[in-house]
Amino acid sequence: MQLDVVTIFPEMFPGVLGASILKRAQASGRLRIAVHDLRAYTHDRRRTVDDRPYGGGPGMVMRVEPIAEAVEAIRAGCRKARHRSCRTILLTPSGERLTSSVAKELSGAAHLILICGHYEGVDERVRELVVDRSLSIGDYVLTGGELPAMVLIDCVARFVPGVIGHRQATVEESFSAGWLEYPQYTRPPAFRKQAVPEVLRSGDHERIARWRTLQAAARTLATRPDLVTNGNRRRGPRQRRG
Repeated sequence: MQLDVVTIFPEMFPGVLGASILKRAQASGRLRIAVHDLRAYTHDRRRTVDDRPYGGGPGMVMRVEPIAEAVEAIRAGCRKARHRSCRTILLTPSGERLTSSVAKELSGAAHLILICGHYEGVDERVRELVVDRSLSIGDYVLTGGELPAMVLIDCVARFVPGVIGHRQATVEESFSAGWLEYPQYTRPPAFRKQAVPEVLRSGDHERIARWRTLQAAARTLATRPDLVTNGNRRRGPRQRRG
């Protein structure tokens, strides 16, 4: 999978992209990630990427020309590589909320281009001309789209075959079926008078599956009741059987 990021702060990315699972995924060739400096697509001495908004108001708006040129140049490379699908994503607080199901869908694309918004936003013609989908990572505003782009890359990468070692890992985790994940334990069996639940050490996989189902439901109701009351939950948490 190819991912191209368009940003005015490319120096923010090496630390995240060069460590842990993302680093290994790139080394294995399962992911190819390139970060592009948007200012390289400007044509004035000051390398200007923003301007004052028409109609007045505070702040600055990212200009359409450099973003359009950057995306079109990257897409030309996509066509040359004959990728079966290429999608352009704008990271913006006004976008659709990123979910596991959205990330899984995007992982099926051969090529994603991520545009990092900034300032008061981007010229609306960016959406109209080069964007396929706008995404937000939550109902809050950050200083720019770089952190959301990193979150999206990490989230999507988990669904790319071979990136996560255990194929069951992305099935039985929080939000995979709309519920939070059940509590997890490992050694030692007791620590500071807190013991691992006996059922998890019983070896009885049916009991363990039932316990995990109940725990996932209880945690979701206590912490994220909106996941239950939004009308999307018509079945219980997924049970894993040994």
